[in-house]
Amino acid sequence: MAETEIITCINCPVGCRMEVTHEEGNVLSVKGNTCKRGDAYARQECVAPERMVTAVAPVWERDMPVSVKTQKPIPKRLINDCMRAIMEKPFRAPIAAGDVMIENVCGTGVNVIATKAVD
Repeated sequence: MAETEIITCINCPVGCRMEVTHEEGNVLSVKGNTCKRGDAYARQECVAPERMVTAVAPVWERDMPVSVKTQKPIPKRLINDCMRAIMEKPFRAPIAAGDVMIENVCGTGVNVIATKAVD
């Protein structure tokens, strides 16, 4: 049986409220979007939601933590596992912005990178 959800697009400041009808992992229709990005977001969000992960993690023998993020969105269901991997990894200075801190986090094919330097 088809299910209809009302979601708000987060791809731009307009924040279109869209009505998405889907059934068994297939999006049947998207209404209310004002651009193609909204349609793509709705189709992905209702079938396989993804999120960027950002975090701050301790650095061994440093007072200053390092801020990190995933290079691309990962499946929403893996956010807690990703955070656990970040917090369990012993990061060591020096760290440069852009350094790969964790490769292929949680088997997603996505790397976790540093977003700032720690000397």
